[in-house]
Amino acid sequence: MIRPPRQLGKLPLNMLAPNFLTIIALCSGLTAIRFALLGQFKFAVGAIAVAALFDMLDGRVARLLKGASRFGAELDSLSDFLSFGVAPAMVLYFWTLHDLGSGNTGWLVVLAYSVCTALRLARFNTALDDVEKPQWTGSFFTGIPSPAGAGIALLFLIISFEVESDAFRSPALNAIWLLAVGGMMISQVPTFSFKRVRVQRQYVGLVLLAAGLLAAALLNQPWVTLSLLGIAYLATIPFSIRAYNRFRSSDAAAAARGAADLPVTDTENAPVENPDSDTPPPPSVLH
Repeated sequence: MIRPPRQLGKLPLNMLAPNFLTIIALCSGLTAIRFALLGQFKFAVGAIAVAALFDMLDGRVARLLKGASRFGAELDSLSDFLSFGVAPAMVLYFWTLHDLGSGNTGWLVVLAYSVCTALRLARFNTALDDVEKPQWTGSFFTGIPSPAGAGIALLFLIISFEVESDAFRSPALNAIWLLAVGGMMISQVPTFSFKRVRVQRQYVGLVLLAAGLLAAALLNQPWVTLSLLGIAYLATIPFSIRAYNRFRSSDAAAAARGAADLPVTDTENAPVENPDSDTPPPPSVLH
């Protein structure tokens, strides 16, 4: 008897919507490389910014529509590696790093940054399976996340759109900067994660106003705004380290108090029973 072929199950649209956004982010990151090949570096930076926007949206849409899946998580990591690990380094290579040494040195810098991004994403994915971490650690990343790393890596390029100076296009400067950003991504430096930020009701209006002003600034002065955002993010790192250490110290103090509250058995004055003796125990211990 010939069995009919098994039909594929149907998936609801809410399971696919986050993946659509991830694919758009991936295509945008890949398009940034094409713009860099054509020498259109403003469009290249804009494409990476669009990729970062959709990367921010896909996870939130997945949680909102309850469409999160292991497939989506893996696809998101692949998109992040291309959009924020390969594309920024390639843009900088075509902009200035190809002039570093014989060209091979600049390419080695590109490879080093891309490898750092891959290692950072792999560490992030494996850390998701650690259920024994304190809950407060969810407010921090370990190292700079890859989207923020891409924006910071392109900081000198973005500034050069507004400030005409050959200093920002220095191959040596950009190589050192790119390696430093790659090192920060794989470092143990805690950085703020804004995914769990909660806004009190009385401040909702102010937050919406700030979001509107930020959108207007991005539309009217995109390069100045992106530069200031990158500098502001770097300025938050000392505060994130301080906050992380404060939480960790509180946990250590709580653990020390818990150990001090444990009952201690006085074994020094306890009666010693000799199983080979026929002498009954003293009356004070008879019940």
